[in-house]
Amino acid sequence: MSKPVIITCAPTGGIHTPTMSPYLPVTPAEIATASIEAAEAGASIIHLHARDPETGKPDPRPETFQQFLPVIKQATDAVVNVSTGAGLGMTMDERLLAATTASPEMASLNMGSMNFGIFPLLEKYDDWQFDWEPEFLGMTKDFIFPNTFATIEYALKNLGEAHGTKFEFECYDLGHLYNVKYFVDKGLIKPPFFIQFVLGILGGAGAELENLQHLNRMADKLFGPENYEWSVLGAGKAQMPMATQAALLGGNLRVGLEDSLFIGKGELATSNAQQVRKIRTIVESLGLEVATPAEARERLALKGGDQVGF
Repeated sequence: MSKPVIITCAPTGGIHTPTMSPYLPVTPAEIATASIEAAEAGASIIHLHARDPETGKPDPRPETFQQFLPVIKQATDAVVNVSTGAGLGMTMDERLLAATTASPEMASLNMGSMNFGIFPLLEKYDDWQFDWEPEFLGMTKDFIFPNTFATIEYALKNLGEAHGTKFEFECYDLGHLYNVKYFVDKGLIKPPFFIQFVLGILGGAGAELENLQHLNRMADKLFGPENYEWSVLGAGKAQMPMATQAALLGGNLRVGLEDSLFIGKGELATSNAQQVRKIRTIVESLGLEVATPAEARERLALKGGDQVGF
């Protein structure tokens, strides 16, 4: 029997900019509302970034996160996941600060350095709301998103071991799985752990079924299927196809405006909940169930919402 599907929702992220969609949550109130609505629609994990409420620019400050984290916790039972990806160009200390302050049940952790190219988005827009937007996108043509063995170990010890926070290990390519294996062998990653296959980012593996199947097979080989849970996010137009394939293959999935601004071809999603409802309908039409937050906590061995710092 297939296990219930864990739906993660990433409401805002640190990639898309305000010019791209009027529905992208920016203020703490907007992020809180988007998260609560997504949880009500069926997401059991909410993957969170913060933004400067005035400009929409990615914002690593703990005080910004603290304006919406307690609101989400009080209104839902969803697992709160604080991103350590934060924003491109930030140091690891900046990226970890919100999570080490909030001590959440989960946090994301990118498992390798990579070219992270979002500069092609420059070609899609002519007028920008804010000056920082084209500069932010354009710099990624000559940019490496750094996640070294030293900084990964730093996060595992200073957030994982120190706070009991479990990770969403973001793997954009096959080599990232071997990086996970290295830290498993060192005893810094213990089962059950959660791997998020990230497909469709320029610089990483493409959003193709063959890539997902191969990554899944290799993860089974490296870790044993009983030792980890896996999920997939497809960037852009690959969001719903990849999420559907993940459900069919017995995995979990992620949606949200961080990963795609659209609900259909050429149609902007008006909310994160709209995307959650769409994929939930697909999952249930396949005869599968959607996991509750309690089921997600049990399967991922999380510390519980009463053990967080917000």
